[in-house]
Amino acid sequence: MSALLTQTEEEARRPLTPTEIFKITAARETTLARLLMLYISTGLFFMLLPGTFLGVWNLLSISSRRAANSVLPTWIQAHGHAQIFGWIGTFILGIGFYSIPKLRRIHPLELSVEWVTWGLWTSGVTLRWLTNVYQWHWRALLPLSAALEPAAFVIFFRTISGHRPQHSGKEKLEEWIFVVIAGSVGLLLTLLVNLGATLYLSLWGTSPGVPASFDQSFLVLQTWGFLVPIVWGFSAKWLPIFLGLRPVRGRLLLLAVVLNSLAVLAAFLSRTSVAALFLLAGITFAVHALGLLELPDRPPKVKGAHSSFPSFVRIAYVWALVAAGLGIWAASVIRSQGIWGASRHALTAGFLATMVVAIGQRVLPAFAGRSLFSTKLMFVALLLLTAGCMLRVSSEILAYQGFFRPAWSWLPLSAVTEMIAVSLFAINLFLSFARRPPSVSVWSSGGLQPGSLVPLVKLQSRNPG
Repeated sequence: MSALLTQTEEEARRPLTPTEIFKITAARETTLARLLMLYISTGLFFMLLPGTFLGVWNLLSISSRRAANSVLPTWIQAHGHAQIFGWIGTFILGIGFYSIPKLRRIHPLELSVEWVTWGLWTSGVTLRWLTNVYQWHWRALLPLSAALEPAAFVIFFRTISGHRPQHSGKEKLEEWIFVVIAGSVGLLLTLLVNLGATLYLSLWGTSPGVPASFDQSFLVLQTWGFLVPIVWGFSAKWLPIFLGLRPVRGRLLLLAVVLNSLAVLAAFLSRTSVAALFLLAGITFAVHALGLLELPDRPPKVKGAHSSFPSFVRIAYVWALVAAGLGIWAASVIRSQGIWGASRHALTAGFLATMVVAIGQRVLPAFAGRSLFSTKLMFVALLLLTAGCMLRVSSEILAYQGFFRPAWSWLPLSAVTEMIAVSLFAINLFLSFARRPPSVSVWSSGGLQPGSLVPLVKLQSRNPG
């Protein structure tokens, strides 16, 4: 018996063979890739059905009645929640889990916490959408949906908070990580404010819809306070490589985050004009910090994407500048419903959605160990999204403000154009995920790189510690 135990201990300590290293690494990366595809596919579902299709339906009703207030606020908020949290929020959680290097050192079966997070988050977003649309037992279900989402975020945060610079081979955290942290703080605040608002509505409200006066400030927190810094952070991480840009001016980008945060605070204090000015200053500094409007140092890396990819990324940031500029205009006039709507759409569809559609098709298939199904579909999706956004922003100003009444008929066309665009985006990703991964590959912290022959992950023993 003693000899047998000694032999077992020696086997446990012996170095793994190259074949065993590859099998363990491949199993772990396959599990992470499947987990990522689950999050991305879920986000695409929310984008298409509860998000985009409901948004198109809302806009068709508004256009036919030629009245911005002809649709229930709860339906508009259901559409917005599905887009912000169901689509982009789910993408962020999936990419966040996948990008943590330390998850590549645990057994695949120990990733159950990521599945639990997915279940809680998806249930919360789905329940919120159903409650806003059907209003069935909303006084109980509305706060329940709002409680599930921060519960999922807490699990996510506890997982990523254990990441250290050494896990990525760095001596200290880079500036882009602090920007992403700022966006994550914005997400946490958004979820907590949402929970408080739903509890208030369940006790004293007359419907599950958030009052318009509060919703205006809350939307600033959701978009500029949460989503925008997240996009800035990942832009600082990826765009210098993808677009061949000069090194990011890290301190200037952090200053942009500070100005952006002050703008969100001013919006909640009903200092609308001050908030609008800070938002414009923040996005201007961010564009300069990233060097997007400057000549690149190197040719862009467009392999696996359409050659127009860098142009659409720059167009997205121009939309952000337009959104901030329209916000200043809206804050300076009394009757400005259409201008505010155009500003929000320039930010959400023009900036955020364009960045997700552009960057998503560039990196997500590679993360999952696949190649993009069609670069032509990528180009058409981005082109239609840009055209639809231009039509929507202009028609909202012209129609809602009463400048040009025939512009009401442009709204359905803009909605259908954007719906086709995001549908093509989803189809392209689904077809990419359906592809079989290459038989010989390398697994790395940045995703599966097809065509490589030598594994980068080296395990020295069965218990690497």
